[in-house]
Amino acid sequence: MKPAPFEYFAPETVDEAVALLAEHGDEAKPLAGGQSLIPAMNFRLARPSVLVDLSRISSLQGIHQVNDDLVIGAMTRQRDVEKSSLVKAGAPLVHCAMPLIAHPQIRNQGTFGGSLAHADPASELPAVALALDAHLKLQGPGGERIVAAKDFFLALFETAVQPDELLTAITLPPPMPRTGAAFQELSRRHGDYALVGAAATITLGTDGKIRNARLVFMSVGEIPVDAVVATQSLVGEKVSDEVLRAAARQAASEEIDPTNDIHATAAYRRHLAEVIGFRALRQAADRVA
Repeated sequence: MKPAPFEYFAPETVDEAVALLAEHGDEAKPLAGGQSLIPAMNFRLARPSVLVDLSRISSLQGIHQVNDDLVIGAMTRQRDVEKSSLVKAGAPLVHCAMPLIAHPQIRNQGTFGGSLAHADPASELPAVALALDAHLKLQGPGGERIVAAKDFFLALFETAVQPDELLTAITLPPPMPRTGAAFQELSRRHGDYALVGAAATITLGTDGKIRNARLVFMSVGEIPVDAVVATQSLVGEKVSDEVLRAAARQAASEEIDPTNDIHATAAYRRHLAEVIGFRALRQAADRVA
């Protein structure tokens, strides 16, 4: 199939792009990697009358160390993030998750910010951003504003980005000392959307007890689910399979709300969340240096 007719613009600055979005309102859509928008347009599930292609805006690309933080431009290709030594050193959880996103051909074109702005609940990067307490920079006609990841994902495919705003950069704080990170997911075939996935971090004190833990699930609700209660129960505990498994079980039974669909029942997703959650926590604990 072919998309409905549309106008095409390729601005070279963020200000130009924002002006186009403000001028055309709800009729305009920014084009990042296009891995989701273009298929939706081809099936006429999306019919924007204006496309604003962001690929020529060089200021939206790149990975930089700013003080202790890692800043990733929204239009940075996922493959570049996957291969980055800065990301491997400064954001191990991102490094773990990137190879699990679809296939290399998709990551060659898909962008880091595009995935976050699309906010697919079965995508890896929203869960990672939430687990890392990322901050997302938005720019609109009124200037820039910063939104914490916990406030960014609002509902199914809905974020805090306004129609006349662009996501321009993502800031990731450095991991605390003695922190391990892991990302686990289960899909029918590698590259498929995961039935359940989990991003985990664990920070240990010098006494070997857990100082902090995060466990964020994907594909179990309309937005990423941060298992706050279950991970809080880990604080002060010594790492053991029993303790980690109990936290994963609590998260799966009390903190997620999966639904039935053609891929899996809600009950099966709860079971997977317990298994995947434990694996992620266990691996994160094993990676504490």
